[in-house]
Amino acid sequence: MRTLRILMFSTFYPPYSFGGDAVGVQRMARALVARGHDVTVVHDEDAFLSLGGAEPAAAADDGVRVVGLRSRFGMFSNLLTQQTGKNVVHGRQIAEIAAEGRYDIIWYNNVSLVGGPGLLSVGDGLKIYEAHEHWLVCPTHVLWRHHRELCDARECLRCVLAHRRPPQLWRYTGYLDRQLDQMDLIISKSEFSRVKHHEFGLRQEMQVLPYFLPDIDQAALPDPATHERPYFLFVGRLEKIKGLQDVFPAFDRYPDADLLILGDGDYADNLKRMAAGNDRIRFLGRKSLDELNAYYRGAIGLIVPSVCYETFGIILIESFRLGTPVIARRLGPFPEIVERAGGGALFETQDDLIAAMRDLQHQPVRREEQAQAARRAFEQTWREDRVLAAYGAAMARAAHGKGDRELARVLEAGAFETGPSTDA
Repeated sequence: MRTLRILMFSTFYPPYSFGGDAVGVQRMARALVARGHDVTVVHDEDAFLSLGGAEPAAAADDGVRVVGLRSRFGMFSNLLTQQTGKNVVHGRQIAEIAAEGRYDIIWYNNVSLVGGPGLLSVGDGLKIYEAHEHWLVCPTHVLWRHHRELCDARECLRCVLAHRRPPQLWRYTGYLDRQLDQMDLIISKSEFSRVKHHEFGLRQEMQVLPYFLPDIDQAALPDPATHERPYFLFVGRLEKIKGLQDVFPAFDRYPDADLLILGDGDYADNLKRMAAGNDRIRFLGRKSLDELNAYYRGAIGLIVPSVCYETFGIILIESFRLGTPVIARRLGPFPEIVERAGGGALFETQDDLIAAMRDLQHQPVRREEQAQAARRAFEQTWREDRVLAAYGAAMARAAHGKGDRELARVLEAGAFETGPSTDA
């Protein structure tokens, strides 16, 4: 099998990252390296540091070549990119990387601050854009209008000012749309996100390809976490749009279990003040992977209460992988994921949430059925080897459309399918 040369762009990449989208890019890069391919990732270190990230420790070598862009201009470099839609400071370096590598595939992820729409002209390989957020149709990425409500109609100028961001004039020129015409394949992470992109004006077609996780060695899993009482779990960044504040009143009314919260974020202090009167709500901070898996395994269920339009929800399939049912808000892509899996319940109101918690906790046979369905759905739909095969097939079709028969042949021969990895 011929080694493919793949160049990825992403504003954030671990350890210079905040959320799940960057981890998803890293998982893909590592999975491709494990299959024998040559992967280079270009990301912007200044973007992470300018947005409040602390200088991280050096990452371990995992076979991915990582190029972290940094300049003496720091935040100003990112502001130029945000305002012009081009990477003014690092443009020459980026062009040299793309030209020297002679890449088969150029893979754009969240490019908002690593190069903006101008970056989509870089390189000559098969061009893939993967929409981890709603940045293509929303200057704030999240369709959370005026920093307070779901967006159902464009009020972009007022909204970006409410988010304390400068308006991007290039968004009103058709520049992004023309740049996207250069893509050979545009990927959305869920059917909901695909529809939402088109509702907000995206003209180009999108193909749904979900996130994945490596399978996990069941024999190597840690024992379920011990806690003095039964508990439900929340895992994620502590931000207002994640909706955790809406869960607290339900736990004031539901005394049968605790709520354990794993994660941190800029809304943590507000959340702790809101929960101060209920000692059954526990903030445990960030945990290692083994600790996280142990808490998943010990939980009655995972609660996912996001109030914004997610593009997917990696946290759901993390829970499914370990056989832990999910209770998710009936919003965005969560219904299609939960209903497809049969591995949990959906809620709209506080009463719905309490009923779902009571059902999981006090009907053990039903919970076990959902746990088994969750694990089975993960294996059939979101396991690494299955998703990578779907990516390879989609890219083979795109290569045929581009007229690159040699790349199409390599992809059709299984370039993305061999050598699946596992998480210990």
